[in-house]
Amino acid sequence: MTEQTETARDATYSAPALEKGLDILELLARHGRPMGMKNLADEIGRSKSEIFRMVHVLLARGYLSRDFVSDRLTLSNKLFTLGMQTARVRNLVGVAAPVLERFAGAIQQAVHLVVPSRGEAVILVASSGGSDMNFSLRVGYRRPLVDSHSGLVLMAFQLPDARDRMIADCLAATDRAQPLAPLFDRLETVRADGSIVHESRDIVGLTDVCCPILSPNGSAEACLTTVVVSRRNATEDFESLIARQKAACTEISDQYHAYTPERQINFD
Repeated sequence: MTEQTETARDATYSAPALEKGLDILELLARHGRPMGMKNLADEIGRSKSEIFRMVHVLLARGYLSRDFVSDRLTLSNKLFTLGMQTARVRNLVGVAAPVLERFAGAIQQAVHLVVPSRGEAVILVASSGGSDMNFSLRVGYRRPLVDSHSGLVLMAFQLPDARDRMIADCLAATDRAQPLAPLFDRLETVRADGSIVHESRDIVGLTDVCCPILSPNGSAEACLTTVVVSRRNATEDFESLIARQKAACTEISDQYHAYTPERQINFD
């Protein structure tokens, strides 16, 4: 096929309105912060009048949310909800949810099922564990892989090519540079340990316990993260907790792959 023919075919199949809508969604996802209409237009190289109708359609369909004080736009959870409706995600959630609920209830701590998606760690399932006091994040909460203990576990248990791609996606999404040598050293340590037990990066009194849910080839498809709330006059037996958490991870993996043999889930 000649270059002229290829160009003609691209023009024939172009959809300018759709392209504008996708540009808006992708830009907001990439920036991860509220943006005004003018900023949106400038960054995607269009005028405000060009994107005005598209923004209002996306608002009406629930893909965008508007802050009525600042008039800035953000992505809603609708794209995440659509992703949750795919068969592969439903299968994982359907298998993992009852195991996670049972485990969380037994240990009386909040537990989350976390997966990688485009350089971020995203919560698919959350359970409070039925305790009188815990710390649970909402379903759909996301954070850059390099900035979360769940993300470190998800990256540590990958083949080198997949790991490097996840790191590149993460750093591209956060628009920042990060020394890679210390990160690789940290991932090697996590992989050798088989889990992470570490104080929360953000909140005093919380400890993250993260274990991978492995595919048959040894790659992490997801992970379970328990958020342990420290209590006065109580000492947590983390060794016992990790053993029980790894058993829950194995149960999820075995059940999931009984339905989806020889298939590794990929949320990217």
